[in-house]
Amino acid sequence: MEALPLLLLVAGSAAVAGIARRTPVPAPLLLVAAGLVLAYVPGVPQYELDPHIVLPLLLPPLLYTAGVESSYLDLRANWRPVALLSVGYVLFATLVVGYAVYLIVPDLPLTAALVLGAVIAPPDAVAATAIARRVGLPSRITTILQGESLVNDATAITAYKVALAAAVGEGASWAGGIGEFALAALGGIGVGLVLMVPLHWLRTHLKEALLQNTLSLLIPFVAYAAAEEVHASGVLAVVVVALYLGHRSWQVDFATRLQEAAVWKMVAFVLESAVFALIGLQLPVVLKELGEYEGARAAWYAVAVFLVVVAARFVWVYPATFLPRLLFKRIRERETNPTWTGPLIVGWAGMRGVVSLAIAFSIPKVLDDGSPFPARNLVLFLTFTTVIGTLVVQGLSLPGLIRLLRIPGRDEHAETLAEAQAQSEASQAAVARLEALLADERNALPSALADRLRTVLERRRNAVWERLGAPNAVTGESADDTYRRLSRETLEAEREVFVRLRDERRIDDEMLRTLQRRLDLEEAAAYREASG
Repeated sequence: MEALPLLLLVAGSAAVAGIARRTPVPAPLLLVAAGLVLAYVPGVPQYELDPHIVLPLLLPPLLYTAGVESSYLDLRANWRPVALLSVGYVLFATLVVGYAVYLIVPDLPLTAALVLGAVIAPPDAVAATAIARRVGLPSRITTILQGESLVNDATAITAYKVALAAAVGEGASWAGGIGEFALAALGGIGVGLVLMVPLHWLRTHLKEALLQNTLSLLIPFVAYAAAEEVHASGVLAVVVVALYLGHRSWQVDFATRLQEAAVWKMVAFVLESAVFALIGLQLPVVLKELGEYEGARAAWYAVAVFLVVVAARFVWVYPATFLPRLLFKRIRERETNPTWTGPLIVGWAGMRGVVSLAIAFSIPKVLDDGSPFPARNLVLFLTFTTVIGTLVVQGLSLPGLIRLLRIPGRDEHAETLAEAQAQSEASQAAVARLEALLADERNALPSALADRLRTVLERRRNAVWERLGAPNAVTGESADDTYRRLSRETLEAEREVFVRLRDERRIDDEMLRTLQRRLDLEEAAAYREASG
């Protein structure tokens, strides 16, 4: 891709995503809509998804950011529903949707239909989790959706490879398919397990935050490439490494964590914005050369496949939720009884995304015997319409459905109370450690500095409790909001003096940057302290 079209894609998608933050419409949906509209605007470059870019270059960092931000402990506690969705449902959808397409589309070989089934089997939870966070879904549902999205791509890609081998004439058997799936899954997990410890060791032993963050940017690509090199699942390798590093991020230097969080937040924002815009921009590409499938016939196929995809998820989700409880007493004793509303939300949150389109574009144009791949353009079209249909129909209606069902969201008061209790315990331990250190004459400090350390600890312990208190009667601010605002204004007064001194040539620009960085760190510390 040339530089100017790439720049337009990144800048345009970032602008639309920024606008979405000021609207009730989730950013992924607005980006897709913008892509659909701009696809036919004169002068807009034509963008065609290249699977050789999306899968090895865009997917690893997106998976890595999601994995690092996920909770290993929460995923372990919900491993059964996550596994049933990310593995069981994807295989079920591949077979059900594939066979349904085989019945719906005349003369379409079953192998080609199963390729389409595998392509559109994995949901993309980026849109679903964005909505979940906005409306405040219970954390367990959000965890299940996030966990599903971390693993289901690996299942779908492997199922696609098996179905494609049969479709192009390479020959495939059930035993071979199971063997390839086992190799991809176990191999990907194995590569991740091998890499995660040395990569963590490197992160904790590199002394410069700049080098540590450079390593952080390389990690997802290293894990993905290493696994793919041995014909294992790069997706699973990245996920395993990301979960381990995220779980142990507290062992990394604080400067690295601060920089890394900012860098990866920016990377995720740019990539997510670009990929959803790319989905909409594929419209001219998928409509090209539909041939005999154009018009009402293609529209009927698109609607039918969309309905099958939506129905198949519900057919799987409800039994997968309730049958294990009926069959196993231990599950009934250990877990609370689920209501019918939770599976309804999980079932409706099955929006497809860019991975499905990237896999579809990787379908070869010819078979091994040199003949064209059966209905390849129709497969691309149905993948596109399914992705757009699920994003628009399910994505736009999901917030309303959540409100209609009155699903209880996160209890912010209870979470703040738990945070305050945790901070209180930690502060008590810190005070005890400080007093023990000050008792050693090697750590002797002037009383003013020792009291300053005690004040900092006391302020940190009280900050979270203050968020539970009554707001300011005049401004409506909480105490920590007022503290943050006053701290920011005093630091801004200092910053203005430093700039004036630089302009008067009493200090140079290098000293200004040094002083400004010190103020920035103090402002960040004040923000974190006030926020608990």
